[in-house]
Amino acid sequence: MSSAEFTYEPVGATRANPAACPPGYHPMHVRSRIGEGEPVFRRAAEAVLTWEMHRALGVGIDAGAERAAPGVDVTVTLAGLIKAPCRVIWAVEEQRRAGWAYGTLNGHPECGEEVFMVARTGDGTVWLTVSAFSRAAKWYAKAGGPATRGLQHAYARRCGTVLRRLCLDVAED
Repeated sequence: MSSAEFTYEPVGATRANPAACPPGYHPMHVRSRIGEGEPVFRRAAEAVLTWEMHRALGVGIDAGAERAAPGVDVTVTLAGLIKAPCRVIWAVEEQRRAGWAYGTLNGHPECGEEVFMVARTGDGTVWLTVSAFSRAAKWYAKAGGPATRGLQHAYARRCGTVLRRLCLDVAED
């Protein structure tokens, strides 16, 4: 995959290590317990892979495909004003983990990579992990400084809350 359109290097760093953080970037790693069992895992994986979790957060999603897959362009719209163009770099759908990562494109307020990964541990617990490395690209993200990073962490925590709620129907069966 060519990295010419991406706004950062190294493109794909989160593939080998989702918690990767190259020098000069700010790391983020937020882990949320979603529930327990195979039905919860399957439901959570589907919600993450099909953008349902993001839409349930109340953000706009304009995606080039119904499912996350490498090469799919996605524009996230925040507060109806901020457009954040990205491209899915990698995606996995395995027996115990499913998720994807996107990299930022020109016009995104940040530059870097973000991962949304659902995993089912050996004891059956289902977790959502949102990891990223980023730095400000637009003037308003730079002006926000630490507050911008605080908003990113709040967004990641909210992903866990929303996904947990989306999985309640299967958790009670």
